[in-house]
Amino acid sequence: MANFSTDTVKVIDHPLVQHKLAILRDKYTGTQQFSDLISEIATFMCYEATRDLPLGPTPVETPICTCQAQMIDDRKLALVPILRAGTGMLDGARQAIPAAKVGHIGIYRDHETRQPVDYYAKFPAEIEKRRVLLLDPMLATGGTAVDAISKLKKCGVPGERIKFLCIIAAPEGLEIVQKAHPDVLVYTCHIDDYLNEDAYIVPGLGDAGDRIFGTK
Repeated sequence: MANFSTDTVKVIDHPLVQHKLAILRDKYTGTQQFSDLISEIATFMCYEATRDLPLGPTPVETPICTCQAQMIDDRKLALVPILRAGTGMLDGARQAIPAAKVGHIGIYRDHETRQPVDYYAKFPAEIEKRRVLLLDPMLATGGTAVDAISKLKKCGVPGERIKFLCIIAAPEGLEIVQKAHPDVLVYTCHIDDYLNEDAYIVPGLGDAGDRIFGTK
């Protein structure tokens, strides 16, 4: 039985998100609709994950008069999808935060050892000064997430400035991430039941990368 704390896990239970997630899980949902839903859900997730961004007063001239409006004070934001499935969330995230810079981390899970294998990393300039939203639809074993967060920390990004966004999470993966990075918040739309013997999330939605890109 996995043991994780809810203190650093934020579940986005908005009805629209849960409705879209139900369609996402359906094995009969086609590639295009699946991809669209991943993007749409990512937009909602970014709204929630950026709720604590600081605001500052900014003078704005309306057609009537000048007023003090509120704008984001800390605009150093970065979106970092984990290749390849994480790229499915990128367009939706950029809809919410179009000014954010984009980086990429390439990690895949070896199907025999089930361990993460790194093959690529490219981050925006001054990544250590940015708030980072790390994107991956699935948090299964947690190995990929732990490795990706470690890469960001090695580049100087503090854990409290990293948020991991996954559409569904397994309890086992949450436990592993929390043990390795207790200072990182995880945002998810649902915590599923468990991992099966093949390390797939149950009930899950299958292989997100294959369903986004129509591959097997």
